[in-house]
Amino acid sequence: MTASSTVARVGLDAIALKPTECDVSGAASLPVETIAIDYEGREHLPDPDVLETLAAEAEAEVRVTTPVRADGFDPLGDASLIDDLSNSIGRVLVAGHPAYLTDAERARAVAPRLGTALEADPDAWVGTESVERIAMATGGTQYDLLSRTTERELRALRAAGFTGDIAVYAPTVLTDDEDAVLDAVGDYVARRQSVAAALPDGAPTDANAIGRAREVLLEAARDYALVGTEDAIREQTDALREAGATTIVGYPARGLDPLRS
Repeated sequence: MTASSTVARVGLDAIALKPTECDVSGAASLPVETIAIDYEGREHLPDPDVLETLAAEAEAEVRVTTPVRADGFDPLGDASLIDDLSNSIGRVLVAGHPAYLTDAERARAVAPRLGTALEADPDAWVGTESVERIAMATGGTQYDLLSRTTERELRALRAAGFTGDIAVYAPTVLTDDEDAVLDAVGDYVARRQSVAAALPDGAPTDANAIGRAREVLLEAARDYALVGTEDAIREQTDALREAGATTIVGYPARGLDPLRS
């Protein structure tokens, strides 16, 4: 990783991209160790040739999030999309967000599918969202979403003797402009249960938020995202590493351009 690059200065090891928001090929020049492609539905999955080209051109490993309950990625059923992936593409195994699954897919058991998928791909990361205990039982690299309790949980895991890798995912907003922060991650943090409970009913969650809603959202942005100046974000990533994280994965919530310098 180039020491003078923005991603290095803020302490990011990896970038997570949403294919509905950007051309994933644009990340090839970023000096990161890993490029993770989020899953936003089968129709938005990048073409295998695009992923293979990205893996060839980037100085990074490329990983694709694959929901083990979804048709095409189900190791106990239809695994046709896995078969299409090149051996150069790594995976992030997740249960799958219900919004991207059919009723039949949501009903499928997660644990046996994660186990079978890891047998086939033991180097895969395992997303912990909603299946923390199952994910931990797999022994694979844990892929956690940043929250206000992450540092405490990391220290507890390390104190308990967990020696595996832990990657922490966080939306990243490289600015201290409050309006820009809210426009970038206000909706995201508002979906967290504790934040939603604290927000006034019907309050805007973007830069239009005022009063109590604005206070709650800005505080939550600091808990659930990496926000602020380069120095401020570096303090956050350093603290996560000190607590036990091995990889910090930033989702560029304002696009790739702020991280290109």
